[in-house]
Amino acid sequence: MVRWELNTCGYHGEDGLIYLGKRQGEAFGPTYTTGDTVGGGINYVSQEFFFTVNGTLVGTVSKYIKGPLFPTVAVHSQNEEVTVNFGQEKFAFDFKGYESSERNKQQIAIEKISIPSNMSLGLVKNYLLHYGYEDTHHALDLATNSTLPPINGAQENGIDDTSYALHERKILRQLIRKGEIDAALAKLRDSYPQLVQNDKSEVCFLLHCQKFIELVRIGALEEAVKYGRMELAKFIGLTTFQDILEDCFALLVYERPEESNVGYFLEETQREVVADTVNAAILSTKPKGKNQSHSHLETLLRQLTACCLELRSLNDGQGEAFSLNRLLRTNNWKRTKKTT
Repeated sequence: MVRWELNTCGYHGEDGLIYLGKRQGEAFGPTYTTGDTVGGGINYVSQEFFFTVNGTLVGTVSKYIKGPLFPTVAVHSQNEEVTVNFGQEKFAFDFKGYESSERNKQQIAIEKISIPSNMSLGLVKNYLLHYGYEDTHHALDLATNSTLPPINGAQENGIDDTSYALHERKILRQLIRKGEIDAALAKLRDSYPQLVQNDKSEVCFLLHCQKFIELVRIGALEEAVKYGRMELAKFIGLTTFQDILEDCFALLVYERPEESNVGYFLEETQREVVADTVNAAILSTKPKGKNQSHSHLETLLRQLTACCLELRSLNDGQGEAFSLNRLLRTNNWKRTKKTT
């Protein structure tokens, strides 16, 4: 019988016992028979198997088995038949409700963890400094200096020397976000000539692309063509930039480029991408200290992602695939629901 085999877990209908790869069963739940609907699943967070009968959760048992797992139904009498459902029909058990309940348990456990306010504040301040949001950082300082204890231990709480060239980075971000690319290039040539000395660098490429995009945005197509020939032609044939370059030029094909499959270039997020690249390039010129390519908040999220992927790997790739975007959206929705 399957339930007696090593590395198996079976819920037996005749006696309601759970068998964990041994001949000796353990008390578990009710018996079940013809006409009953029995379900089983795996909770990879709690590392447990769970079983249901007729849509009701019977109980859970520790998942002691390592390696891939496969659902099996054991029958032992002649002419016995079973009907299985692997999701092609609605489950008798409220799986979505169970999933939501388990997520809530996780969230409650997380929210019980106490984190000093100045530590989370340090992460936010570091993020603002890293990306050159000088005014917002200053406003946050004014708002929190009287309500929170000072942040002691800069490195431990997420503040380091990311205030380097803060004012210049702020100005450049503002110029790029407003679409004033000529002014941004002039500012870079004046303050950081080494970043634009190589006219085929990533910074130069993205800024010239953005200038081209801004011309398309205002309908100056003839000028955009001239600019493309003058400034973007030099990047043709460079594999690193080829895909972006082709998509940029494709903007000229459409009467309404904002509605095309390359319309994302005309969204505000594209300006942010360019501004972030320029910001990172300026930070790389910092003469002393370790260059931080990511803010501490982003490093924290990258570590969270790595840990979740490693956890899934330990489960042989089984279970829900980790999605940082889904996690952030879910938690943001819950916070919004609480405040309303």
